[in-house]
Amino acid sequence: MKRIVWFILISSVFGWAAIAEAQAPKGLPLIGFLSGGFPSTGPNDKAFRQGLKSLGYEEGKNIKLVYRYAEGSVNRVPELANELVRLNVNVILAGGTVPALVAKQTTKTIPIVFVNVADPLSSGLVTNLARPGGNITGTSTINSELTPKRLELFKESVKNLSRVGFLYNPSDASNLVSLKQLQSSARAVGVKLFLTEARELNDFAPAFSAMTREGVDGLIVAAGTLTSTHRKRIVELASKSRLPTMYGESGFVEIGGLMSYAANFPEQYRRAAVYVDKILKGSKPGDIPVEQPTKFELVINLKAAKQIGLTIPQSVLYQADKVIK
Repeated sequence: MKRIVWFILISSVFGWAAIAEAQAPKGLPLIGFLSGGFPSTGPNDKAFRQGLKSLGYEEGKNIKLVYRYAEGSVNRVPELANELVRLNVNVILAGGTVPALVAKQTTKTIPIVFVNVADPLSSGLVTNLARPGGNITGTSTINSELTPKRLELFKESVKNLSRVGFLYNPSDASNLVSLKQLQSSARAVGVKLFLTEARELNDFAPAFSAMTREGVDGLIVAAGTLTSTHRKRIVELASKSRLPTMYGESGFVEIGGLMSYAANFPEQYRRAAVYVDKILKGSKPGDIPVEQPTKFELVINLKAAKQIGLTIPQSVLYQADKVIK
C-alpha cells in the first residue's frame, strides 16, 4: 500500500513539473535548447546564458529556457526536437550539425538558431550564408575548412609524423567534409591516413586498438556531436595509447588532450544569444546572415605532451594562443 502511495506521489510531482514547463507565464518567450550531449553547466551553456543576460534577459523573469539533451544518443534527437515543437517554443537553439539538421526537418515554422555547425552549406542547412532563407540561421565554426591547417600544425609539432589516424563519424555530414579536406591535405604533405569510424561510444576503444595495431603515430579527431559528447573517453584512450592527438575543439585540451586548433566555441554560443534576441524582436531568421568566425585559437597542453614523451617545438609554442602548463 505504501508503495502505491509513493508511486502516485512521485508520478504527481513529475506530472506537475511537465505541466509547469509547458505552461510558461503568458507573454514570456520560451527558448528550446536542443543538444546531442549531456546536461551541463559547462562553458558553452554558460556563455549562452551570459549572452542573454548581457542583452537584458533574465531567466524566469522575462525569458524561459527548456533543455533537451540526447546524452550521446543521436537517435534520440528527433524525439527531443518533437518535444520542443509540442511545447510551442518561440525559438530553438540547436547545438551542432546533427541537432540543427533534425530541428530543420522537424519544423518549418518555429525559428531555429544553430550554433557550432562546421559547414552549414555542405551539410544542407542553408543554401546561402548572406540570406539563409526559411526559418533558420546561426553561427558557423567553419571547422571543416580548418582541417588542412590542423594537419600542418600537427606535422610541425610531432617529429617524423608519417601515418595519421582520422577518427570520425560517417553519419555526421560535417565529418565527411573534414575527411575530404584531410585526404587532399595529406597527399600534399606526404602523410598517409588510417581512417577509423565511430558511430557510438562503444566504437572508440576498438578504433584506438586498430590504430595501435596499424602503427599510427598521430591522430586527428573530427569535431562533431558524437566526439564532443564523449570527449573525456576519447582523451583517456589517446593518453592510454600514448598517441599524440589534434582536436577540433579546445574543450578536449582543457581536460587533458594534447592540442587543438579551432574557433572559440563558447563565443559562438554567446553570439547565438544575439540571434535569439533579434528573432524575439521581430527579425525573420532567413534574413539574418550566418556568422563565421574571424579568429582561431591554437591551444596546447604541455602536461599531456610530457605524459606521452613529446616535446613541442618552440616554433609551434610561439603560435599558441593558450598553453596549459
